Amino acid sequence: MGVPAGRGPRKEAPKLRRRLAGGKRCAAMLALRRRRGPRAGERILLPALRRAATSGPYSRLLQPHGLTEKDFSEKHSTLVNDAYKTLQAPLSRGLYLLKLQGIEIRESTDYETDSQFLMEIMEINEKLAETQNEAAMEEIESTVRAKQKEFTDNVNSAFEQGDFEKAKEILTKMKYFSNLEEKIKLNKISL
Repeated sequence: MGVPAGRGPRKEAPKLRRRLAGGKRCAAMLALRRRRGPRAGERILLPALRRAATSGPYSRLLQPHGLTEKDFSEKHSTLVNDAYKTLQAPLSRGLYLLKLQGIEIRESTDYETDSQFLMEIMEINEKLAETQNEAAMEEIESTVRAKQKEFTDNVNSAFEQGDFEKAKEILTKMKYFSNLEEKIKLNKISL
């Protein structure tokens, strides 16, 4: 009598052991498994793969530097969240893109900003300081939002054209308006 299907010794085990013996192949199999899911081309013996990954020379592929899986996940989820926050806001995204090009905006850039723009910022700050009611605050807020939208559109087109100096100039102005937005939020709370 023959051995019922699925009950006899597995013929794939020696093949898997030979594959696991070559570190690059094991890493390639793990990558293939991650990309294509559990039913990737060849059948992989999950228990044997799990044993190979959690003990022996290949454990560092999944858990580098002795980190537990939980620590590893926490560290990387924090990085992903920070990246999302950076890319979500137009100002921080633009600053990051400039940084990738080797261009940084210094904190004190007043001497590079045109005087007409600085006068506009001063006028908005004065209106903000004098505002006593919510209607006036809403008006200032809508003006600041419209300016930020205009700057966002302009900086997007500057990046698309590869004009990083123009993008730097616009992002500098966006920083001023971002500070105004923060002041508006604080003033709304106090009203």
